[in-house]
Amino acid sequence: MMRKPKLLDLFCGAGGCSMGYYRAGFDIVGVDIKPQPHYPFEFHRADAMTYPLSGFDVIHASPPCQRYSQLTPPSHRGKWPDLIAAVRTILQTNGKPFIIETVRGGMRLLKRPLMLCGTMFGLKVQRHRYFETFPRIVEPILACDHTFYPVLISGTHRRKTGRFEYSAAQCRIAAGLEWMTRKEMDEAIPPAYTEFIGKAIMETARFTTRGNYG
Repeated sequence: MMRKPKLLDLFCGAGGCSMGYYRAGFDIVGVDIKPQPHYPFEFHRADAMTYPLSGFDVIHASPPCQRYSQLTPPSHRGKWPDLIAAVRTILQTNGKPFIIETVRGGMRLLKRPLMLCGTMFGLKVQRHRYFETFPRIVEPILACDHTFYPVLISGTHRRKTGRFEYSAAQCRIAAGLEWMTRKEMDEAIPPAYTEFIGKAIMETARFTTRGNYG
């Protein structure tokens, strides 16, 4: 029986990306420097920049995005690290398939980024995110649909859209993040994004029982 390929999720947070890769067919291990009590898979509290990569078939990394986020006051952005280039160097040296994810403000730092939006997958959230992938994944033939008022899943308090005010429970369902607290959802990615990416990498990498690809 062929084993599942193993994916390491660096800077994993509460596991939005991890859940998508799990649904795509990967065994998951998550790493984050902060405790993640609701993370649904094997978890190691450690520095993602120095965690050993051997034994994994694919690496996903979501370096802190506060430096590039529009939600971070401009005067505070310099306090956050700029890790995208350093993370890429580590992952390229490792030689295995990898994914680097960030927000719109960090898009320029990615190589040929793939943009995904919740509305592409029928979710009631937008949350645009950008992904550099190796091997490169072609952007889906899907379009954003911003003609309706999507549920907002950012913020530690309930946010008003102008028509409705959504509860944390409604936001969890809208984004597919049912196991998270409201605070954890602030920085999480809907699993539908990485389920799409994971399935594409499965097809592209042609994994074998030894974890090789070719």
